[in-house]
Amino acid sequence: MKIYFFGGTETVTGSKTLIESDEINVMIDCGLFQGLKELRLLNREPLPFDVSLIDFVILTHGHLDHCGWLPLLVKYGFEGKIFCTAPTKEITKLILLDSAKIQEEEAERANNEHYSKHDPAEPLYTVADAEKVFPLLKSVNPNEEIKLSDSVSFNFFYASHILGACSISLSIEDKKLVFSGDVGQDDDVLLFPPIKPKQADYIFLESTYGNRVHPENKSLQDLELFINNTFKRGGNVIIPSFAVERVQTMMYLLWQLKKVGRIPNIPYIIDTPMGIDVLHLFLENTKWHRLTPHECEEMCRMFTLISDYKDTIEAIYNKRPKVVIAASGMVTGGRVLSYLERYIDKPENTVLLVGYQAEGTRGRRLLEGEPEIKMYGKYYQVKASVFLIEGLSAHGDQKI
Repeated sequence: MKIYFFGGTETVTGSKTLIESDEINVMIDCGLFQGLKELRLLNREPLPFDVSLIDFVILTHGHLDHCGWLPLLVKYGFEGKIFCTAPTKEITKLILLDSAKIQEEEAERANNEHYSKHDPAEPLYTVADAEKVFPLLKSVNPNEEIKLSDSVSFNFFYASHILGACSISLSIEDKKLVFSGDVGQDDDVLLFPPIKPKQADYIFLESTYGNRVHPENKSLQDLELFINNTFKRGGNVIIPSFAVERVQTMMYLLWQLKKVGRIPNIPYIIDTPMGIDVLHLFLENTKWHRLTPHECEEMCRMFTLISDYKDTIEAIYNKRPKVVIAASGMVTGGRVLSYLERYIDKPENTVLLVGYQAEGTRGRRLLEGEPEIKMYGKYYQVKASVFLIEGLSAHGDQKI
């Protein structure tokens, strides 16, 4: 048996692990690289392995850095089944369509405005490429043993992190290999604690926060303080957020504050179509999280949910102070850029970062205090306040 790492090592993105044996070849996750340009360029390189020889892919969860390279895997010749949980199947569809659409739109904009060095600029993959993945997705239940061959099997067990996320226990060549995927926190406000493995010969463990301990959680107090201070200045609060899980977590925290009157009565806007779709998945998959259907519905009533981009434009130019949650979480693309183009150069506004910012992303550059950021080929002065709320990570830390 040989094990190859084609991502997720020496960086926290692009997770792809290949297990090669005499009997079967299995890939665990198939993610996109994010962050530094030299990492992103790897997305356009084929794997140093004939992907048609891969028999199965098993997904731990539906984040882009764990599933976002699947359209290219299929394009290069993979034809096998892709196993995942039911929520992961639906989230993966949303993530891949959103990723493809953003890439198509950015390529079109780059060509129209001539700011790319490539002529023409082309998307990494298209919506049509993403859709070719969907027939291969096969959902299975946690703790259900799935036989891949006479002597190879696996099962999922709950990992927290995001809806549907699971770790994997793979039995192969008389060894038990455990792949953690991304593991959540024990005290997540929406999800149950992750289940710890009881036995393994080898564990392949994520290490996003493996070298640190999360600070004592003051997220509610920090959120209250930043919103109220910005409101007093007559400004807007822009929260770049991952559409899967982080949007819903921020909604929950804001709802808790609003219920007891600790934040002002101003518009609270969710502007991410994918994030809204994930809300529906929360309602459909109540066994995977802590909220009841009634709590989900009550929470949603507090927010204006925006899907149509014309409503985005209207919200941007509305002068009333507001709080906007928009994708993407690392400010790499998506609708949050439209808000930042309008608001980043105004000192009364606040940008709240609420998740991990990978090296090389706009979010990391904002966090590190760069005086200007580049969006769509133009530079914008950063005069808005930029803060990080720690403790909201969907990853467990060193203590997990």
